[in-house]
Amino acid sequence: MSIKLLNVGFGNIVLANRIVAIVSPDSAPMKRLKEDARERGMLIDATHGRRTRAIIVTDSNHVVLSAVQPETSAGRLLDKEVKFEKEEAFEEEPQQDDETGNNDGEDE
Repeated sequence: MSIKLLNVGFGNIVLANRIVAIVSPDSAPMKRLKEDARERGMLIDATHGRRTRAIIVTDSNHVVLSAVQPETSAGRLLDKEVKFEKEEAFEEEPQQDDETGNNDGEDE
């Protein structure tokens, strides 16, 4: 299993494998979630004093406040998934010269 990281802004990183949800902070239930996490000591504020634009919930019930939009964070996650899958596919298939069948790519 590989470790995947998500930049949540200002050089702060969250383990992508532990993320359960990335949500907008505007609704009343999300505001309650944030306050409950603060009371439990499970709130991590990674906004550097900026406006909270996303709330990230982890599988350990930690709540991370981010100044990055949820769509941006999700896009970063998807980009990493696609890049990771492409890298795995590239590593699995050795390159062959079509005419000679050589794996080194040099002409004979």
